[in-house]
Amino acid sequence: MSELVIDVVSDVVCPWCFIGKRRLEAALRELKQERPDVVPRIRWLPFFLNPDTPEAGEPYRPFLEKKFGGPEKLAQIWAQIAEAGRSAGIEFAFERIERRANTLKAHRLIHRAQTQGNADALVERLFSAQFVEGQDVGDAAVLARLAAACGEDEGQTLAFLRGEEDAAAVRAGFEDAQRMGITGVPFFILAGRFGVGGAQPPEPMLAALRRCLVPT
Repeated sequence: MSELVIDVVSDVVCPWCFIGKRRLEAALRELKQERPDVVPRIRWLPFFLNPDTPEAGEPYRPFLEKKFGGPEKLAQIWAQIAEAGRSAGIEFAFERIERRANTLKAHRLIHRAQTQGNADALVERLFSAQFVEGQDVGDAAVLARLAAACGEDEGQTLAFLRGEEDAAAVRAGFEDAQRMGITGVPFFILAGRFGVGGAQPPEPMLAALRRCLVPT
């Protein structure tokens, strides 16, 4: 068996990152049919889509309307994302989201999960909570409940999130991404050799995966 490490630089409040996750998974299912000997290992690396977000967050829609040029433009963007999401099995519900979340705590939770094993299920749960259910993924109590749904102890997770453990590591990871020149997410680093930017459809992502498996 051969391990294939895939680093995914993303943020849980980035809708295209959710779509990119699903599209990567589709490409990996195809790869498994071709190369059952290859075992993918996904590592989730932090990025702050809006690094200036207040710690307590702020109202969601007003921020986006200001950022994108008004309600009509925002509606067009949401419609485009929703269409892409449906093709990936995601039913975006932007109207349910009330707060623009600060994602430091969410990234700390992902970082901790990865030190203990695989964080894929947690990442999926965080994306769904944000974009399908409209939950506040910057709130420690919400995050603790989401982690509990993935098998973590809710009380211990809440205590962890109310502290500062792993915050420095998450910020350092974001700085590493910036030093690599990553300015937008999702961004995929395949086998430490190839960079793929954006939520690529499964076919080009599969082609990139095949290419990184060719010996140099």
